[in-house]
Amino acid sequence: MAQRVYGLALGYEDLNDHEELRNDPLLAVLVEKADPRQEALAGKSTLNRLELTRETASRKERYKKIVLDHGAVDRLLVQVFLEAHREAPQEIILDLDATDDPLHGKQEGRFFHGYYGHYCYLPLYIFCGEFLLGARLRPSNIDAAAGSVEELQRIVAQIRSVWSRVRIVVRGDSGFCREELMAWCEAEGVDYLLGLAKNERLQAEIVKEMEQAKALYQQTGRAARWFTEFVYQTRKSWSRARRVVAKAEYLEKGENPRFVVTSLSREAWPAQALYEEQYCARGDMENRIKGAPAKPAKRRWCKSTALKE
Repeated sequence: MAQRVYGLALGYEDLNDHEELRNDPLLAVLVEKADPRQEALAGKSTLNRLELTRETASRKERYKKIVLDHGAVDRLLVQVFLEAHREAPQEIILDLDATDDPLHGKQEGRFFHGYYGHYCYLPLYIFCGEFLLGARLRPSNIDAAAGSVEELQRIVAQIRSVWSRVRIVVRGDSGFCREELMAWCEAEGVDYLLGLAKNERLQAEIVKEMEQAKALYQQTGRAARWFTEFVYQTRKSWSRARRVVAKAEYLEKGENPRFVVTSLSREAWPAQALYEEQYCARGDMENRIKGAPAKPAKRRWCKSTALKE
């Protein structure tokens, strides 16, 4: 498995490449072979069996009987993160994001995504700082937040089994602002900070602040912003009222209102600090995911991982 992952990271996407790579001593060092110069790695046929073996395969199968334990792969990502810390941190932030994985063929699970403007998959990623804790390959004809609660359930449970007192904050853009996710966080003692899509009711709450931002922009000729907060509840989709922080911003192009919803307290995080220091910091993680150029490649559909062939 390590050989395949390192091969992908190095740009060797075809299994045929491993007929030569299996004799590479440096790759053998990476996958921790006891004697890198003498022990050959897996060839293309072995890796093919690894990728094509059915999850229900038994020992009676003649060829394809190398079964991948997907749950173990999921747990490994979190375990690497936990073992990287000598002491339990007081607080961690779990960043959720989805991005497009462009397709260039007629792969299984292929759908056109209107936002990205092409056929793609829509993988879900969960990061904590530079550590990837979860990656799930999904078709693109779903909501961006689909499956996020299930992923958080297993990740948070594994983290708390080692760090029982750590404070956990879930952060994401408006695509993850869903009742199911917020209600789960509230029930599990997990804080959240999520973008909130603007609407007429929300904009009506910040008319005064927007007028102040516009007046300041007209005086200075520079971008101006005012922050405020209020308690808000949707008419149907939310089960309870929640704290919303608003940024009333006026730019050269005009009004630019932004909203976030959070369980974090006003005492711990005043409105401006919450938005500028806590919410905007998620841009670093988002750039890490979306900034990598997509490389045209064949992809094999796999419901449990976001690896590509």
